[in-house]
Amino acid sequence: MTDAADTLTVVDDDLLEAVAELVEAGHRGHVLNLAADLRPADLASLLQHLPPDLAHTLFRWLPNDATSRALPELESAERIDLLEGLSTAELVTLIDPLATDDQADVLADVDITQADDVLVQLEDADDVEALLSYGEDTAGGLMATEVVAVVLESTVSEATEAVRANAEAVDPVYVVYATDNEGRLKGVVPLKRLLLTSAQTLVADIAERDVVSVEPDLDQEDVARIMERYDLVALPVVSAGGRLLGRITIDDVVDVIREEAEEDLQRAVGITGEEELSSSVFAVSRGRLVWLLLGLIGAYVSGLVIVGFEDALTVAPVLALFIPIVMAMAGNAGIQSSAIAVQGLASGDLWRSDLLRRIGKELVVALINGVVLAVALAIIVVVSGFGDDTVRLALTAALALMIVIVLSTLVGATVPLALNRVGIDPALAMGPFITVSNDILGLMIFFFVATVLYL
Repeated sequence: MTDAADTLTVVDDDLLEAVAELVEAGHRGHVLNLAADLRPADLASLLQHLPPDLAHTLFRWLPNDATSRALPELESAERIDLLEGLSTAELVTLIDPLATDDQADVLADVDITQADDVLVQLEDADDVEALLSYGEDTAGGLMATEVVAVVLESTVSEATEAVRANAEAVDPVYVVYATDNEGRLKGVVPLKRLLLTSAQTLVADIAERDVVSVEPDLDQEDVARIMERYDLVALPVVSAGGRLLGRITIDDVVDVIREEAEEDLQRAVGITGEEELSSSVFAVSRGRLVWLLLGLIGAYVSGLVIVGFEDALTVAPVLALFIPIVMAMAGNAGIQSSAIAVQGLASGDLWRSDLLRRIGKELVVALINGVVLAVALAIIVVVSGFGDDTVRLALTAALALMIVIVLSTLVGATVPLALNRVGIDPALAMGPFITVSNDILGLMIFFFVATVLYL
């Protein structure tokens, strides 16, 4: 680990330009001097932002230890590109020094036929193969098999020696896990407690028995929620029978939180899949086009609603003034309430027992906002002046807007809950879905009210 007194090179556009020029000119020594000051994550960032041909050159120039440490920090697309063409022996050299969870992640990006040849040559082949059998987005896919574990009957002295023996493989060490003779997790001993306890004390006497653990098939989003709720820096993973399999550390969960937030944000604006800067043009287009097509269909249906009330517009063309107002306010109200519902579901703060109270609260908010906006619109219409029908037009527009705000808010609050109930990501309820559906709903309500009160 770099000493605090060391000066770290900051990766920015200036450094990127300088490295690109040096690589292009073939100044390997200068480039390696610059790269030596970079942490693995910064080196990976540099590789990802260089033009592909220069990134390949730099990747070949780097010493194996630097390349190996940077591999887990790369996005999958760049990693696949950089690893392509390497021999099996070269891949083994790069992958073998990594933690088992990182080995599994990198190996998953290697050509399947070559990956088998690489796997059998890894020192921890059995553990890595087991990790590859778990889903990528599960606790098993996140965990590393390297842990410091001792049996309950061990002494503190023996546990301390186990920490020393595994210090290089298990980095960092947060706790020592206590198991029975069959490897079933029975407790944990924080490192601080271990260091402050006399050497001959039994681990069984100081172990915390109330251990939070998860099974390997648990979704990674639930893993992150558990670690956040209980303020954990390491979470043990156990089999259905309680046998210790590995651990998930906080750095892995930070990545999960970021990935889930990015995924929800993309779905909220109508992007399916996982769009990254490195994604191909066709992948980006495919991820966006689905919702754009649905938006197109929704807009067409909105147009049909307007055409259906063509006679009303012919009799009172002034009603056309309120069409964009109704559509905009319906979409905005729906997005606001759906965003809060999705946030509550994602954080785990919104439970089934909260549903009625949550919907009731949204209804009260919608009524307050609807009344305020309706009054504001009525005042605007009166001030603008529309002849003898000004007051009636103001009342019609105000009442229609209030109803639209209330119903759109309720739709935005309940649709994410319904989607979550049937196992669909509630983030899909945001963005195009709510906007389009509320546009149609808002237009129908507006024209119905206008037909009854104004025409």
